Amino acid sequence: MEPSVLAAAASAPLGSLLGALALILTAAHVFARLAQRVRQPVVMGEILAGIALGPSLLGLLPGDLVDLAFPPDVRPHLHLLSQLGLILFMFGVGYHFDAAQLKGHGRTVSAVSLASVALPFALGAGLAWAIEPWFDRSEMTVDGLLVPALFLGAAMSITAFPVLARIISERGLQRHRIGALAVACAAIQDFLAWTVLAVVVALANSTGAWPLVRMTLASLALLLALRHLVRPALARLFAPGRSGPALAHTVLVVGLLLSAWATEALGLHAVFGAFAFGAAVPRAQLAAAHPEVPERLEQMSLLLLPVFFIVTGLSVDLGGLGGQGVLILLAVLLVACSGKFVGAASAARLTGADRREAAALGVLMNARGLTELVILNVGLALGVLDGRLFTAMVMMAVLTTLMTGPLLQRFHPMTGTPSPHDVPAPGARTPLAPTQGGE
Repeated sequence: MEPSVLAAAASAPLGSLLGALALILTAAHVFARLAQRVRQPVVMGEILAGIALGPSLLGLLPGDLVDLAFPPDVRPHLHLLSQLGLILFMFGVGYHFDAAQLKGHGRTVSAVSLASVALPFALGAGLAWAIEPWFDRSEMTVDGLLVPALFLGAAMSITAFPVLARIISERGLQRHRIGALAVACAAIQDFLAWTVLAVVVALANSTGAWPLVRMTLASLALLLALRHLVRPALARLFAPGRSGPALAHTVLVVGLLLSAWATEALGLHAVFGAFAFGAAVPRAQLAAAHPEVPERLEQMSLLLLPVFFIVTGLSVDLGGLGGQGVLILLAVLLVACSGKFVGAASAARLTGADRREAAALGVLMNARGLTELVILNVGLALGVLDGRLFTAMVMMAVLTTLMTGPLLQRFHPMTGTPSPHDVPAPGARTPLAPTQGGE
């Protein structure tokens, strides 16, 4: 092939990709500002921008605008960029994850955490059994009901830990007992839900008992290596005077990519490796020596996350739901809201919380945000979900997060100063909003 032909073939996708990225970032900024005006998290505006630029809104207009904006030859490149943004985001989630939140809490946190995982999980698995006749098996690569049921249960159990911390911070609940309780509960239940999801991914990718055992053992070995080898090595590297910011940045990026590659090679998704590496980074030493380094990585994720929302939005088609799809969406919303709210609020009441506090915890636990979209994209890539169920689950994630703010104001209106009941319990941790914008 002539060099000029090669150059033309390469420049066409590049030009389209650059134009698509400009459109994505512009739409994300506009929708984010609109979200802020109505007191919603910035990420909700970016998610809605992704859906609006897909078949659900832009695709309804004449002229095949979706394909014009995002040509088929550009979409694989967008997908790769979105996965890179997702890996960077999950590193930030792991880096800000405080394992101490899983220890030493009282009955309320333990009961609320377990109940708001167990009940949604059971209801989600039951929903999979109920709607199995409506599955489009031609779009799914897994056989049987076990893996879809486990996946739907895990997806229903998630609470968006980063978006929850952001909501608590924006509404001034850091000084309130409800803020500390909510963040501790979200940390515990997300740990449980991600563990279940890892099992589901292993089951979906394994071809028998021995490959599943081998995948499990290799994953445990990776986690142990990160905890007992990588973390001490990084702690020594980040000691005062041992490394400059350029070296620290390079080590973090290389370690992140290698960890994500390792879990992808093991048959798990790359997000697990990114999260595990972020959690293994010694936060105190890095923050003291080079606080700007993790901030750079988070800024990179902020640039690429809108691409992830667009890729997600291209798979969401509200117009293609049909009658059965609408029923699935309503059932998904009912199961998601009732499972989280009833599980969390009931457990809180049984352990001594008053009605207002119990209701506020139930509302906060129901926020899904970006974390849910991460899980759903993993399920779509695995072939555990068909397109219609994926659309319904994405809309559930959007709606449950959008309703969190107004419902929280209804059940826990801000009074300016915490009441005696709202003062954090001794030893309770005050939640901090993550520096990263993707919630």
